[in-house]
Amino acid sequence: MASSNRLAGRLVPTALASARPRPTFAARQHLSRPSQLLPSGPRRYASSSSAESLPLSRLKVALWSTSIALSGFVVYLYVTDTRSFIHRYVVPPALRVIFPDAEDGHNIAVSALGTLYDLKLNPRERSSSADGPELSVSVFGDDLRNPIGISAGLDKHAQIPDALFALGAGVVEVGGCTPLAQPGNPRPRMFRVPGIDGLINRYGLNSHGADHMAMKLRERVRLYAKSIGLDEESVLNGEANVPPGSLLPGRMLLVQIAKNKDTDGSNVEEVSRDYVYCVERLAKYADVLVVNVSSPNTPGLRDLQAVEPLSKILSAVVNEARRADRKTKPKVMVKVSPDEDDESQMQGIVQAIFSSGVDGVIVGNTTRDRAGVIPPGVKLDQQDARTMTETGGYSGPMMFDRTLNLVGRYRKMLDSYSRQVRHQDTIDKEAVDSSLAAIEGTLTGMVEDKAPTAKNNGPTSLLGKQADTPKVIFATGGITNGEQALKILNAGASVAMIYTALVYGGSGTVTRIKSQMKEEMKGGAQKK
Repeated sequence: MASSNRLAGRLVPTALASARPRPTFAARQHLSRPSQLLPSGPRRYASSSSAESLPLSRLKVALWSTSIALSGFVVYLYVTDTRSFIHRYVVPPALRVIFPDAEDGHNIAVSALGTLYDLKLNPRERSSSADGPELSVSVFGDDLRNPIGISAGLDKHAQIPDALFALGAGVVEVGGCTPLAQPGNPRPRMFRVPGIDGLINRYGLNSHGADHMAMKLRERVRLYAKSIGLDEESVLNGEANVPPGSLLPGRMLLVQIAKNKDTDGSNVEEVSRDYVYCVERLAKYADVLVVNVSSPNTPGLRDLQAVEPLSKILSAVVNEARRADRKTKPKVMVKVSPDEDDESQMQGIVQAIFSSGVDGVIVGNTTRDRAGVIPPGVKLDQQDARTMTETGGYSGPMMFDRTLNLVGRYRKMLDSYSRQVRHQDTIDKEAVDSSLAAIEGTLTGMVEDKAPTAKNNGPTSLLGKQADTPKVIFATGGITNGEQALKILNAGASVAMIYTALVYGGSGTVTRIKSQMKEEMKGGAQKK
């Protein structure tokens, strides 16, 4: 009996245990983690430090973003300033290394400058004091902000005039443009001479033609007119209060025109038609038309500088320019060669200028003459020496003395011729007045007016009227710094123009020259 009770006692707990429901697998897993069921220590609540760190993190991000943005803006201002180091000491040498062919480098530079201008990332003159009253000059009765210009050849097809104006120039010359498109001479046709900062080119006036350039310039006017709420005709007629060519106050756009290579240079009538065609298409978009008769790379072109053919061509251009479809007509200048430096040749050009009614002359172009272009004591390396034997027109710093000499001589000749014309006009007028007085009141003469007649003291002939307005001189050739620019201006020019100096000196050349001019003038004033 006792044993049965013991057995029953052992079975009861077993039966009770077997009667309990067995936990599920998930429950067993949960129960197997006692640390999750029973915390090892007192319960902790979330700290407030994590909430405080969130604004701090956001502040750090904001500061970093602002710093990066400000740094980027400062870099943008520096890189797009013409005074930047890179525009003189990085970009020009890089172009020479990357593009051994000078024409490739030129084309890439023009294309890049145009693209950067469209993106508003172009180099520009940022200094508000770059110009000023001390640099302002009067040209054709209008005030120019400064007397520094960029010569034709850099922007042959009027692709980037606004980007060039942004570099600080008072004058930009585009072209030369021929009536019909022509490819120019075979490549290679442009060569660098870095040992003397020179260039030789034999482009042969490669041009897209007058119609193409007119389309480019007209589109430029239309965009400008749209931006200020006017139409094209209103802008061309001066209602925007800006010159119709440059579209910028105190600036001037020159458009250079030339004959086609295939036009017979001995036929003056055909040559004149070439120039007149260009005038018809381009006159209303130019402040000044420049007649190029001095390119050394177009056969027979320089022969047109003889007095008779030149007078006929210039007269045709002037007459057509006066018919330009706008309120104020463009001025006309002629570009002459530095190689035509014989006294009689220059006198003939001066005579043609006065007889045709041309408003001025651009003295200088590239030269065929290699004498004196290498500085004394400079020995060229083999590559440069070989380049100097290439056919074409040379430009570079050693052209300066020749340009300065020609400017002074042309100034004296133009002024002397003007005095002669005025003197002769006075004699002719006095002779006419004497003749009229002798026959007045006679049966065959004029009936005397009872009222007193006011005497006309002004010039009576066309030449006399021209002589009352001094002919304007622009100069190009070898100008590289402010001191030289001032010498050119003091010799009688109104504008000093650059090209090769810009190729080697970079986008900041115009700004640098103007700064040097101010320093020179300031130093001269202090010495006085």
